[in-house]
Amino acid sequence: MSMRGDIISEEYKKMVFIQDKDGKEYACYIDDLKNLKRKEDLTDEEKEKCTDLSQVLGDNW
Repeated sequence: MSMRGDIISEEYKKMVFIQDKDGKEYACYIDDLKNLKRKEDLTDEEKEKCTDLSQVLGDNW
């Protein structure tokens, strides 16, 4: 595996994928969600730290 692949792999391991109560999926760094108890309780502030995957992939990727 190339160095670039190693870096991407390490970053991916630090992430979680969360579907909120409205069905939207977000990619978030674990460290940004230290106080999250249930994924359904993702706050707007926490969502700002994440990437809304529907914006990246589109509705029907």
